[in-house]
Amino acid sequence: MNLDNISLTILKILQEKARIPNVEVARRVNMAPSAVLERIRKLENQGYIDGYEVILNPEKFSRTLIAFVDIAVDDISRMDEAGEKLAALDDVQEVHFLSGEAGFRIKARVSGTQALKTLISETIGAMEGLRPTSSSIALSTYKETSQIPLIP
Repeated sequence: MNLDNISLTILKILQEKARIPNVEVARRVNMAPSAVLERIRKLENQGYIDGYEVILNPEKFSRTLIAFVDIAVDDISRMDEAGEKLAALDDVQEVHFLSGEAGFRIKARVSGTQALKTLISETIGAMEGLRPTSSSIALSTYKETSQIPLIP
């Protein structure tokens, strides 16, 4: 299935509000609800939609501090193993392997500076072959999204 304007519009609607009723999506794209549901299923089966996610309010869970931590990798041949270990940490929301000096940048969301210190020094610092090298704390967040721009 090629992504025509209707499919792109459906994807855009779902990115904005994944829990939107199918009938409302159908109304917005001028199609029957059954046809929209079939398109959504095809988009899921073809891998255009990886899943649906609820966005929780971090303040309600005392997870208001966002930090970006750079981590050096001692053995580049074990990059995948190291990335998977970092990804398994509950406080880590993103793990990126960066070009340049071989290493990772993670995004962590924690309760405060003490929790960040524990994550960096005790948790990541204890992982074989990984060395936290620097960290930055976000003072304000103006945009945080996983949406991909779609132009129907």
